[in-house]
Amino acid sequence: MPLLHVNHTTIPCQGILFDKDGTLLDILATWGLWAELVLRGMETQLAIRGKTLEGGISGLLGTIHDDSGKVIGYDPSGPFSMATAGETEGLLAWQLYASGLSWNEALAKVKHITKDAMNELRKRQAAYPLSGLLPFLKQCADASLKLGVVTSDGVKTTAEQLEWLGIAAFFQTVVTRDHVVNGKPDPEMAEKACLELGLNPGETVMIGDSNADMQTAKGAGVSLAIGIAGQDGGSAHLLDADIVISGFHELSISS
Repeated sequence: MPLLHVNHTTIPCQGILFDKDGTLLDILATWGLWAELVLRGMETQLAIRGKTLEGGISGLLGTIHDDSGKVIGYDPSGPFSMATAGETEGLLAWQLYASGLSWNEALAKVKHITKDAMNELRKRQAAYPLSGLLPFLKQCADASLKLGVVTSDGVKTTAEQLEWLGIAAFFQTVVTRDHVVNGKPDPEMAEKACLELGLNPGETVMIGDSNADMQTAKGAGVSLAIGIAGQDGGSAHLLDADIVISGFHELSISS
């Protein structure tokens, strides 16, 4: 059985489950741009009504901005990193509803804003892998490990971004929020991925960057929940991780 080596721990495993945003791809490089475009659109819509974003530009999605408005960080337990597309639309629409629009009008404008932002991402194919990811995936493939993705994102966006990263072929299953009744931190996504890989959860490891990922892993009964620290090195939010790493260079596979 292949062996996963992490820090001073060695554990046998047959498969690995990966979160997507902040785990496979650099979340700031992709969704930071999206957030900038969306928040700019929101500010424009509110300005038309003589309003501003309640709580300021950083308060809405839990993003951190420099003086130019560029996203340079985020709250790892906030909506930017954890909310589904539907939840995010609800947060945004509430701001426009509070400014005087009907709920239907607010939702329609938010969908237009988020669609335009997503189209810009598609035009740029803005997705970059975390450092060390590609060599690690190749090690996994060489050892014949079964790999899966479990993400709160939707099926279309997930498929596109895995292709942009050039890593889609590494994964035998991709479970998105569309495929389950209960999203993270419920274990359903990890359980479904294990079922589709033909593995028992105890034969698998899960890697993610949020505590919801860790709780999903623990709830499903995987053998090891590995948390990836944020780009600022912060890991206090990974309360339920068995092990925290700073990057994929700390992981290796042997047969």
